Formats: sequence, C-alpha cells, structure tokens
Amino acid sequence: MTDTTVTVNGRSRPLDGVATHTTALDWLRDGGLPGSKEGCAEGECGACAMMIATPDDDGTTRWTPVNACLVPVYALDGQEIVTAEGLGGVEDLHPVQQKLAEAGGSQCGYCTPGFACSMAAEYYRPERGTGCPAHDGEQQHGEGPDDDGMEAGPNGFDLHALSGNLCRCTGYRPIRDAAYSLGSPEQDDPLQQRLSQPAPTAVATDAQVAGSRFVRPAALTDALRLLRDEPDALIVAGSTDWGVEVNLRGRRAPFVVAIDQLEELRALTVTDEMIEIGAALPISDVERRLAGRVPLLAKLFPQFASRLIRNRGTIGGNLGTGSPIGDTPPALLALDARLVLASVDGEREVPLAEYFTGYRQTVRAKDELITAVRIPLPLAEYTAFHKISKRRFDDISSVALGFAFDITGGTVASARIGLGGVAATPLRALATEEALIGKPWSIATVKAASAVLQSEGTPMSDHRASGDYRAHMLGSALLKFYSQTVIQSKEVSK
Repeated sequence: MTDTTVTVNGRSRPLDGVATHTTALDWLRDGGLPGSKEGCAEGECGACAMMIATPDDDGTTRWTPVNACLVPVYALDGQEIVTAEGLGGVEDLHPVQQKLAEAGGSQCGYCTPGFACSMAAEYYRPERGTGCPAHDGEQQHGEGPDDDGMEAGPNGFDLHALSGNLCRCTGYRPIRDAAYSLGSPEQDDPLQQRLSQPAPTAVATDAQVAGSRFVRPAALTDALRLLRDEPDALIVAGSTDWGVEVNLRGRRAPFVVAIDQLEELRALTVTDEMIEIGAALPISDVERRLAGRVPLLAKLFPQFASRLIRNRGTIGGNLGTGSPIGDTPPALLALDARLVLASVDGEREVPLAEYFTGYRQTVRAKDELITAVRIPLPLAEYTAFHKISKRRFDDISSVALGFAFDITGGTVASARIGLGGVAATPLRALATEEALIGKPWSIATVKAASAVLQSEGTPMSDHRASGDYRAHMLGSALLKFYSQTVIQSKEVSK
C-alpha cells in the first residue's frame, strides 16, 4: 500500500489501516474531530460539511464545501481539508463563528459546524467581494421558477451557498443575518492567504486493507487498463450516489476505482461545433466555467440538489447511474447531447437518446468509462428546464422536462423535448416533437401537442406523485413553455 495522508487543519494525518469504505466523516470523528456531525448520512442536511482546498481556474485555490459523510476518505489522499475545528477555537473565533454567535444563529448547535464551514467557503469565495448593492436592507429574491433563485445580501453573500445545510431548531433568519453581516477577510487571515497558492496536486492512490482495494489511477490510460482487468470494479467520481449506499444500506465494494481527479476527465472545451464537458468535472465547476453560455443548463444547475452536492457530483456520474430521475438527462436530451465512451480499445460516441436501455441499464460496457459529454452548436433559440418536485430546490423530481426549440417565421422549425421521471429511463418525447415540427407555434398547436405529451412514457404512481398527476404536469409544462417563448419574443422585439 502506498503512503496515504490527508492534511487536516494544517496537520498531516496518515490513513494507514483505515478500511477502504470509510467516509471522511467517520474518519474525522474517530480521529478526535467530533465537530463534524452525522445528521442524515445521505448528503441532505450538511451537518458534516467540511472545506476542501480545490484548484481554481487561474492556478490558485478556492475553499470548496462538501459533505464529509459521502466522500471516501481515501479520495482525500494528498488533499487538504479544513473542519469546523480548523476555523477557530473558543478563545479565537473565526469571523463566521463570531457572527453566528452574535446573531443567535445556533440553539442546540448540532448543525452549526456544518453551517460554519459552508458559510466560511462563501466568505472566502473570490467573486463575492462586497460590491453587491443593498436594497434598503432587503435581500434579492429570484422571481419565478425559471430564474436561478439568486438571493444575495448587501455584502454579496449568496444565500444559496447554505442550500445544503438544514437547521431544525434555530430558524433561518438569524443564520441569514449572520451571513449578511460578514465583511471581507483580513489580509493576514491564514485561510485567505492560502488561496493565493496552488491547491494540492492529485496523487495516485492504491490502498489495500482487509481484502478490499481503493485505487485512484494517475492517468486515464491506467484507469482503462484497470477496468479491462477488473470489469466488476466500482467506478466512483463524486460518490454522491455511492456514498448513500455505503451509509444507509451497508454496501461495500471489494474494488473501487476513483476517477474524480483524472485531468483528462475534468476539461471544458468550446469549439465552433460543440461544447465538450469532462465527465468528472464537478457540476459547480461546470456551472462556473459555462457562466450562462448554455441557458438550458443555467436553468438546471440551481435545481440540481444542493451546492454541497454539486461541489462533488458530476454529469458523468449522474448519467452513469442510469437513473430515470436524474436531473441532467432531460436537459441533455433536449440539447441533443452525445456521450464519449472510452476503453483500452478506443473510444466511441453515442447519442444520449440511445444510451439508456432499461431501468438503470445502459449501452456502456463494464470496461468503458464515460469520458465526456458533447453538446452540438449552435444551440436552440428557445429553451427551458422544468422540474416538478415537492420543494423547488434540493429535492428529487417527480417529473423533469427539457425543452429546446427553434421557431422561424411563427413555425416550429425544430423541437426536442427530454423527459425524466415518467418511464424506466429518461427519454425523448418523439411523438410530441413530431406533432409540433412544421406546425404554427400557436396555442392551438400547443394544446394539441400537450395532449400527446401527456401520454409519453408510462407515468407511474409512487410516493412522490401519482401517474395522473405526472401526466397532467407533462401537458401543462408545454403550455407554460409556450407562454415563456411568447414573453421572450416580445422582449427581443422591443
């Protein structure tokens, strides 16, 4: 076994002998750092939040908060993390901890360490600054379900940085007050100074403990050779799905291959013909690098779980699970995306519409990796992402739809509709698309097509919604999209 260490609050700690399925949370608590708490063990509550030093686009570092309960501790080999204990102590509180105390932002205190870590990461976010204008003391709210829900204070603090942190006793007003009262980090703040230096580079890891093995290959070619030789190996990137299986269902994998740090899978490239997104690039990084260039994805990202999950989760992982309720497939289907699948024998490109073959089944072979998602350019003129769920943010969808239309001279020139949550697989609404293309973009056409859309897939009844409700939501979503395009057309023509 190679030497494995993690830098925790400035101190190097070895991983020798730790079981390969151990999460960062369990390892921290067993090692005498009980500030991180286990609330849900599935990435829903944020009580376990910690900060990781991750590379920024300019070669410096940014503090990224993640759920320690989902991260395999061996995935942190060679990395640098800060827990609530590393922010400050009783005699020397961190500014975030001080503001939480002053605002009364904690009662039982169970969730407070996680809030402090998420809040500190936003406190140090390079883009935050203090230049956002105040609005007579009131926060800015998103208006309507299709905007990004941005809610920022006068100090630039994005309240959605805390979207993955839950508190059951304090109430969110004092926590928000604490966040909005933060100033800028002092220049001699050690965690602020740390940002000017490069983040730790990824190191190859090969840990074997009690018959189980965790490998983080140094390069893509190494990963592909491992999959050829060990086709039953479990592939993990952000581990936001597998971590839940480990914690709640006691699942164990004898051989894990972690691909989250492979540089070949973390690029984002834009050409005249397409946008290529690396399969292991965290969704938060995709969102930041695209910077709204793909409006359909810009509408999706804020509704994809929480910031803590997006900081680890990847598009490749979301597609790799084959889940029919993943958030990215409906949007990517509407964008006519294609997947790049690679093995030691080479790579092939597969239309996403042909990728899913059954419930959690796909065309990907055991020795293949999803290496990238390709979105053809130019993009459709009119797009939307509709997610119907019990909560607007941080929830599993009952129904999700992606729309991408081109309308020329009042006629539907092209139409792509991606659906999730209405069948055993994500799918294109081909019958509805056929009912729209070549027809006038009018309320009469839309009503007729809505009736077709309600019968697409096989809407099922479960604890999230009934089949009838899902069918009704499909039909109303197209009507809503129509009204949005009419409003958009009027705004463009002004």
